[in-house]
Amino acid sequence: MTHISADNPEMSVQDFEDLARNAPETVTLELINGKLRVKPVPDGDHGEIFMWLLEQCMQHRPDLRLYPERGLMIEGYRKGRCRPDGTLAPSAHFAGHGEWSGTEGVLMTADITSHDYDTERRDRVEKRDGYARAEIPVYLLVDRDSHTVVVHSEPKEGFYHLVRTYGYGETAELPHPVNITLDTEKLKDYAG
Repeated sequence: MTHISADNPEMSVQDFEDLARNAPETVTLELINGKLRVKPVPDGDHGEIFMWLLEQCMQHRPDLRLYPERGLMIEGYRKGRCRPDGTLAPSAHFAGHGEWSGTEGVLMTADITSHDYDTERRDRVEKRDGYARAEIPVYLLVDRDSHTVVVHSEPKEGFYHLVRTYGYGETAELPHPVNITLDTEKLKDYAG
C-alpha cells in the first residue's frame, strides 16, 4: 500500500483545484499534507464564534479584515490548499485575487474546532504546522472541546515557537503584528 503524504499526494494540485471548483456549495474541500479533506459544515455556535471574532478584530483594528473561508496556497505545506475559518489581512488585500491566494501579507489565520473525528489531526496539528511553515505570524485556534483560545506565534523553521493558551473568560493577547486583545467572556455562551 502506498503511503499518502505531501511528497506522494492523493492527487495533483491542478486536479484538486478542478474538483474543489466544481464541488457543490454545501461541500468545502481542502488539500492538506497531500490528503483530500472535506471540511465539516459549521454549526450555529461555530458561526457565532466566528462573528464574535470578526467583531473583535474590526473593533480593535479597523484597518484589517477577517476574511471567512479564504482559499490559501500554503506552499510551506508542499502545495497544500486550505480554507481557514478566518484570514486576517489588510483591507482590500485580496482584491483581484482568484480563488486561491498566497500567504504573503496575511497576519493571522484562525480556526474554530468542529465536533468531528478529524479535528485533532486537521486543526490542532496539520493546519497549525502548515501555517507555521508558511510563516504566517499568528495562528489562533478557538478550541471548543477544551474551552480554550490557543495563540500560536513566532514561526521559525516550520514551527510556532510561542504557544499561549487562555481559558474562556480570560483576556487573550494576539501579539505583533496583529496587536489585538480579545475579551473571551462571550465564548462561555457557546461552550454548550
